[in-house]
Amino acid sequence: MSIILQVAIGTPLYQYFDYLAPNFLKSINLQPGIRLKIPFARQDCIGVLIRVKPYSSVPSARLKFIQAILDDAPLIPAPLLKLFQWASEYYYYPIGEVILGALPRIFRQGKQVSEISEDKGLYIPDYPLDLNPDQQNAVTEIVNHKNFQTFLLTGITGSGKTEVYLHIIASLIQIGKQALVLVPEIALTSQIIKRFRKRFNVPIAVLHSNLADKKRAQVWLMAKKGIAKIIIGTRSAIFTPLLNLGIIILDEEHDTSFKQQSGFRYSARDLAVIRGQFENIPVVLGSATPSLESFYNVKRERYKLLQLTHRAEKASLPRVTIIDLRQKQLIAGMSSKLLITIEKHIKNNGQVLLFLNRRGYAPTLMCHGCGWIMYCHRCDARLTFHYKPLRLYCHHCGFNKKIPSVCPQCQNQELIDIGLGTEQLEAMLQKRFSNYDIVRIDRDSIRTKSTIEEKLNLIHNQKPAILIGTQIIAKSHYFPHLTLIAIVDADSGLYSSNFRALERMGQLLMQVAGCSGRAEPEGELLIQTHHPTNPLFTLLLNKGYAIFSEALLKEREAAQLPPFSYLSILRAEAPKPIPPSEFLLDIKKKFLGNSGVDILGPVPARMELKAGRYRYQLLFQSKDRISLRKVLNQLITLLSIHRTKIRWSLDVDPQEII
Repeated sequence: MSIILQVAIGTPLYQYFDYLAPNFLKSINLQPGIRLKIPFARQDCIGVLIRVKPYSSVPSARLKFIQAILDDAPLIPAPLLKLFQWASEYYYYPIGEVILGALPRIFRQGKQVSEISEDKGLYIPDYPLDLNPDQQNAVTEIVNHKNFQTFLLTGITGSGKTEVYLHIIASLIQIGKQALVLVPEIALTSQIIKRFRKRFNVPIAVLHSNLADKKRAQVWLMAKKGIAKIIIGTRSAIFTPLLNLGIIILDEEHDTSFKQQSGFRYSARDLAVIRGQFENIPVVLGSATPSLESFYNVKRERYKLLQLTHRAEKASLPRVTIIDLRQKQLIAGMSSKLLITIEKHIKNNGQVLLFLNRRGYAPTLMCHGCGWIMYCHRCDARLTFHYKPLRLYCHHCGFNKKIPSVCPQCQNQELIDIGLGTEQLEAMLQKRFSNYDIVRIDRDSIRTKSTIEEKLNLIHNQKPAILIGTQIIAKSHYFPHLTLIAIVDADSGLYSSNFRALERMGQLLMQVAGCSGRAEPEGELLIQTHHPTNPLFTLLLNKGYAIFSEALLKEREAAQLPPFSYLSILRAEAPKPIPPSEFLLDIKKKFLGNSGVDILGPVPARMELKAGRYRYQLLFQSKDRISLRKVLNQLITLLSIHRTKIRWSLDVDPQEII
């Protein structure tokens, strides 16, 4: 009797493939999770064994034999294989691409990696800090919970969540367990990694996309063999095998970086919860500003809420002052009150952070004669004026060009910049405060890890300095000598068409504010706005993030938006606008009359033209997840047999719907 092997292959097909095992392999224990070398579509490729089965729906005469077994033991453990299968089904992404895409490149190529020597660690452990009652309660609650449970650990910024993580992990390491810690971005969370390395004299592995292929494979094996006791990584680290996984911790759970926005569009936060369920271990989601979905799951008793109500190490909250910008004269977006306050703080040896979520020198270059504006020819977006280097850049597709000497439309030589960016803010402050260090941290100024460290060291050396940053500065950074934070423009999120914009505005403002006031001197927070009386804005500042979130949840419920409904988006794109729109319209017609699911569109994306392609979308919305999934199952079946040159993708639980 033939042995049928069900194999996952890295192709865009929504299926497994059956192969025959040679007779001499009948005595070998063929375990799911091993890699196989197989013939496929006139070439050799690597596949992963899913299961051994007694028969195939394909006649044996048409089945091919595998060529080789590449692993003696499963490279992918059973619980992780189960997670891959769940993710493939939930996000409607081909199983072979899910599995093979998660493996380090060396393993996808069928290669082996040399054995790793066990690193005992290079750091002398720090002594743990004393916990306050809230922290101790959180640690005790989580450590004593031996089975699956999702905990939402929240509290005001600076309340000591990281110290709670460290105590939990210390308890687990003592009993031989491993910890998986997910962070939004490795390059911008060096401080948390340093704290882990200083606390624990055990091997700690760091996983992120910038690792060399061999190093990534070695780190992967260190985790799988139980050598690395703590694994810290970005979203893709959720697919790392661990020998004795004891807990999953996801820091800054609200951060949108945990949702993959292209290809396999998974949420690492949601998969962390599912993996915890499969492995029967606790999962900790930490944030000072939790997502509305997580707050809602607490209300539904899916998550258990643990609150830290006091700031750690007796740090004080910053004093908040609102600066009304209406009818005020501004210099590079700054009021006279802000400039006076900056001068006062740095003269008193304080440090200042100016937050402006707009990089470049100015968002627009305009002809003063005719009003001409330079647009990207590949996107529906204006080119941003950058001073260093002196060029115009598209922040969406990367296109850039020299700044014209005259207006291409009327030949006028007077081209003026409109609006404010971090480069302009930096230039003005360098003129006004030339005797002080001015440090700018945004995507343009931190191309390498060494650059980041160099800039952060200027802030950490206790000298008076001014730090200018975009939203990346709010990601888990701790500035002990910061005495003033100023939010230069707090209005950008108030009137966006994205239904998540207000939530993100609240999170960003609170996260940025949390960088201040942790030090011994009392911190100060200045917020510049043209809308000081906006109800949600004042609610956030006067009552705090939790009450603000309650108000947003009520608005979402009234509008039947997530988390009170479920969304999926079918996106289509092509070099011309009509084909993707017609493709989606044709799809929509086939699903008319489905009760319980609203299908809206097709409509252009907010930026219809991006990177030379026209983008349209179809929104599927339902109050009932089961009804939505029935329609999506039919949709994928239809798309699998629909021959088209249109590039399409399905986004389940999208972060962006416009």
